Amino acid sequence: MILHKNCDIIPTGVMPFTGIYSPDREEMQMKNQYNKTVTACFVGYIVQAIVNNFTPLLFLFFQRSYQIPLSQITLLVTFNFGIQLLVDLLSVGFVDRIGYRISIVAAHVLAAAGLALLTVLPEVTATPFTGILISVMIYAIGGGLLEVLVSPVVEACPSDNKEKAMSMLHSFYCWGHAGVVLLSTLFFYVVGIENWKMLALLWAVVPMVNAFVFARVPIATLMEDGESGLTLKELFRLRIFWILLVMMICAGASEQAVSQWASTFAEQGLGISKTAGDLAGPLAFAVLMGTSRLFYGKYGDRIHLERFMVYSSCLCILSYLGISLFPVPQLSLLACAVCGLSVGIMWPGTFSKASAALPKGGTAMFALLALGGDVGCSGGPTVVGMVSGALGDDLKKGVLAGVVFPALLLGGIILSRKTKGKAKE
Repeated sequence: MILHKNCDIIPTGVMPFTGIYSPDREEMQMKNQYNKTVTACFVGYIVQAIVNNFTPLLFLFFQRSYQIPLSQITLLVTFNFGIQLLVDLLSVGFVDRIGYRISIVAAHVLAAAGLALLTVLPEVTATPFTGILISVMIYAIGGGLLEVLVSPVVEACPSDNKEKAMSMLHSFYCWGHAGVVLLSTLFFYVVGIENWKMLALLWAVVPMVNAFVFARVPIATLMEDGESGLTLKELFRLRIFWILLVMMICAGASEQAVSQWASTFAEQGLGISKTAGDLAGPLAFAVLMGTSRLFYGKYGDRIHLERFMVYSSCLCILSYLGISLFPVPQLSLLACAVCGLSVGIMWPGTFSKASAALPKGGTAMFALLALGGDVGCSGGPTVVGMVSGALGDDLKKGVLAGVVFPALLLGGIILSRKTKGKAKE
């Protein structure tokens, strides 16, 4: 007989862990189970990248094939993000009631349905544009739900470093964006763009498979049993929440103000084709943004998040100035790519700061932050475009005006230091 450290008597020859409760071993098994959940969340952001970036690749083809005016084609982008904004806002009232699992499975099913219906509805509705608009609406609802749900699901999973997991999670949107552009371009080149419906159905398989995965994996909650998250009224009373919300708006604006115009920079400045401009502009931006998030996702335990965000904001300001003031087009395009590297941590970093400052923020906090991020994604490019148009279509001057976004984000990081302790109290 031997005496185990917990004073239980164990027969000689029997393994110490047989029949004995081991907290460390149970915790390890639990983390291994939740690793599947985190992986499914990574794929969830790839799904969001698919629904946001696949259809825009077909805009010119739709214009030619269905004789849809360019003004209506442009409306599809606004409509997509507008629906997602609405879902961000409405989700505060129903996600906690019906549960995370049902909501996130439904999000994937809607994303798949929208992509699949895109191949059918244009031919069966009164006008092709109506069919496309309905399809976009359906997958936009799924995309909006994913944006609200995926981050808190990862945040709730047991993890040694949640900031690393959050940064790694958001890097998968960048890889999804790059993958959609590259694989779709390759498909169109090899098979022909006239066979786009086949590719749409192939992309729809991704959310359908992930819906089955989310139906089975464990999903933790942000709140302990019996606890509830902060209400909207309670959140609105907190100064730190408003600072974080402004930071989130500026994160989305800093990212998209350059990303949406990067292709135009490449085409106008270098005199290259649209395809080459897409590869040299937004694709390079997305890859470097993903690299930044991947870097923090791998080494985040050795890096102070707030300091990393401060340095990134300063680099973003410098990249905006470089885009606007460099006289050589190639250097301006290089500054666009550096901007992608600098904005990588802003969105996931703000989520992580919010979780640390307001641990009881709950679904309402994540939904409103996602709403703020989407407002920034829509507003940033709009501000750049409006200023450019007012100054003789000078895109460089528009981007120069956009430097206010990373500057405000930097101010928010500094200001949040003073209010974080009060919020915890």
